[in-house]
Amino acid sequence: MATLLLSPVHPQPRLSLSSSSLSTSSPLVSREFQSFDGKFQSSQLSYTQKGRTLSPKLQVSVTDYPPTPPPLPSSEFKDLVSSLKIKLLSVVSGLNRGLAANVDDLRLADDVARELEAAGGPVDLSYDLDKLQGRWKLIYSSAFSSRTLGGSRPGPPIGRLLPITLGQVYQRIDVFSKDFDNIVEIELGAPWPLPPVEVTATLAHKFEIIGSATVKIVFEKTTVKTTGNLSQLPPFEVPQIPEAFRPSSNPGSGDFEVTYMDADTRITRGDRGELRVFVIS
Repeated sequence: MATLLLSPVHPQPRLSLSSSSLSTSSPLVSREFQSFDGKFQSSQLSYTQKGRTLSPKLQVSVTDYPPTPPPLPSSEFKDLVSSLKIKLLSVVSGLNRGLAANVDDLRLADDVARELEAAGGPVDLSYDLDKLQGRWKLIYSSAFSSRTLGGSRPGPPIGRLLPITLGQVYQRIDVFSKDFDNIVEIELGAPWPLPPVEVTATLAHKFEIIGSATVKIVFEKTTVKTTGNLSQLPPFEVPQIPEAFRPSSNPGSGDFEVTYMDADTRITRGDRGELRVFVIS
């Protein structure tokens, strides 16, 4: 007769997760994987054997995450900003870009601009640099209240010593080539019966971003092109002052802070306190 022998059955080890500390002599398994944003993350699985029980512990480290982008604006925020933009544009619309502004006008424009700046919050050009791109039309400058083409800087007086009429002023910005051109349309008076001479002066600069919202511009050259009846004449460059006779501070260079900017409106404050408002052209 056959005899059946049964061996004792030992229970199989079970895996249980534990948050307890692990010894440094524990075996270690490492894995590396790539996250959705292209940054590498690493995970380590450590375990110790206590009797017949394994206690694994998963350790995950994450590095090099990019800064969190600003939250999307709410509908209430958009309505507030839109109303403040309309208010600012209505305040400066009758001031002939600031040439007709008196002290009260300057104060009111500055107050409304500060309301819009506060509502919009700090500008960060590391996120919004692409919004600088394009041709911007100047609609207001507090510097023009000095009645000179130089604003708060030295410049010829408008309509006093020289028969000069200031036309439109633009800023043409290319964020890829770092070109920053101030374009000024000017009408020069001429003795009767000659018609006035219309010219467009382009002050070419290069720019760089300093910090989060400051733009530094460095002057390169000035090009003048006649328009109107003399538009057939070729453009010419204004000769530069010899380097030995140039002032220590180049009046064509400087910096300004972008204090508000969206897709069609930009507010800046210059290094001498000038408030300027631009709209995309």
